Amino acid sequence: MSKVRILSDRVANQIAAGEVIERPAAVVKELVENSLDAGATRIEVEFRHGGRSLMRIEDNGCGMSRDDVLLALERHATSKISVADDLNRLASFGFRGEALPSIASVSRFTIQTREAASDAGTEVLVNGGKMGHVRDCGRAVGTRIEVAQLFNSVPARRKFLKTDQTEAAHIIAGVRLYALAFPQVAFTLIEDGRVIFRSPECTGLVERVAEIFGKQLAEGLVPINAIENGMRLSGLIGRPGTGRATRHEMITFINQRPVDSRALNYALIESYHESLPKGRYPLAFIFLEIDPAEVDVNVHPAKREVRFRSETAVRGFVIRSVLSRLREVLDFGNRISAMPVAPVINVPRDVSPVTFLVSIPPALVERRVEVNAPPLLVPPTAIAPQITNSKTKSRNEYPAWRWLGLAHGSYALFETASGLVLLDRRATHERIWFERLQDQFRAGAVPSQRLLLPVALELEPVASALLLARLDFFNGHGFEVVEFGRNFFRIQGLPAWMEPADGEPFVRELLGALRDGRLQDRDIDTAREQLARLAVANAVRLGDGGGELEMQELVRQLFACRAPLTSPNGRATHVEFSHGELARRFQK
Repeated sequence: MSKVRILSDRVANQIAAGEVIERPAAVVKELVENSLDAGATRIEVEFRHGGRSLMRIEDNGCGMSRDDVLLALERHATSKISVADDLNRLASFGFRGEALPSIASVSRFTIQTREAASDAGTEVLVNGGKMGHVRDCGRAVGTRIEVAQLFNSVPARRKFLKTDQTEAAHIIAGVRLYALAFPQVAFTLIEDGRVIFRSPECTGLVERVAEIFGKQLAEGLVPINAIENGMRLSGLIGRPGTGRATRHEMITFINQRPVDSRALNYALIESYHESLPKGRYPLAFIFLEIDPAEVDVNVHPAKREVRFRSETAVRGFVIRSVLSRLREVLDFGNRISAMPVAPVINVPRDVSPVTFLVSIPPALVERRVEVNAPPLLVPPTAIAPQITNSKTKSRNEYPAWRWLGLAHGSYALFETASGLVLLDRRATHERIWFERLQDQFRAGAVPSQRLLLPVALELEPVASALLLARLDFFNGHGFEVVEFGRNFFRIQGLPAWMEPADGEPFVRELLGALRDGRLQDRDIDTAREQLARLAVANAVRLGDGGGELEMQELVRQLFACRAPLTSPNGRATHVEFSHGELARRFQK
């Protein structure tokens, strides 16, 4: 008896589903792409319980005849290509002919469709790959697909799904991408009977970004439009200085297809090399239009990745285009800043600013007013070791070093009995604060400051789901974050060591670290250590250094630490040069 056998169509489809249909969001992606390929101008997406119980996609596209819909449920049946050479000039999203049979093999799949030439529509039911019924139905021109009980026929796959909240976030994020790619198409998204967004046809990308991602984000973007050698780059990019802690808001499209392109991502990062600090990533919604023959989308079954025939040419074009646009924005900003500014009016100390404003002549009403008040003291929330006169007992022996001065503002130079010591001020501050925060976290006593004006925080769906699932962790470590609506939050309090202006960027960075795996919250001790490490790496700011007393106190606090020799990232806090080494250097 032969050991080799041909798999049944049902088993083959379920295997294919493992590559194409990874989670509910992948089902929505494939069906929305089919709607767009069918020329739909209205698409409605509804799902329940994160998509595991129901997903419904309905459109007003061209629809299908009975024969076509039955063929579409067969493997490798497609209307998008006919010969292998068509892969070199793809103008559609779908082309493999695997999505519908794969989905139908792992769910209760119902399709209703009607083309304009037919008086009646066709309804087909497939349950776990087994054909149910084929019958006439009444409906408007277009297609309606319901996918229920996803992965019920393959329980092993179902148990790997995440929480409803997480799966819903991926569906919402995916639909938003296609809504961005096609502002001329009206999209409606419904979760558990509640409308998440209903975006009518928009005049352009700016309007669609503002509707879906919020006006606050849209206001930080500038348009870009460049053409070179048959390629066109358009869309919106962040202004110089506007960045994010992760790459998740670098959204790229190639010929209107949402893709994850390393070439485009690296080109964007390189373009902002001088416009953003290290570790920050640009905000961008960019569309690259290129000859389909110059790009291969047939790399992955889910079509997430692409390859360019000439990646160097594409990367160079994007870098040149973005750099040129950023320079235009900077030049314009410099011209604005060079314009004459109205003189400052000083308010006497003994006069109320309100009373003084009333007395200003009308000709000066629009001039800037500054109250002649004493200068503000350095806020107590600044993250720098608090220098005190305590003689607190040190964990390590306090060395007798004689301070000589500062070198380049970053290094403190000391004379010792055995030679010279260079102390790295940043590494020292980081070590001191790292252990201080660890002690606060461990004791569950993180000093907090309540903000006078709460900070609004608008997140994309995946980040919102991450934050909702971890609000207790955030709020147990000095933050006070509350939900204020779908994907909207308010930061009402921050740890006392954090500047209020740093609150929103730091929360976004923590969410990015959770998403990238740099912050693991499965083990609370590990999570606290990583949180402290992220805090000191981003928040330490060096002042002018002060004088001898401040430097001696800094050394005392360093050697009171459990691990005074290195920073939390493993950098040396100080380097010592012995008399012998100095003598060798000078050839004595």
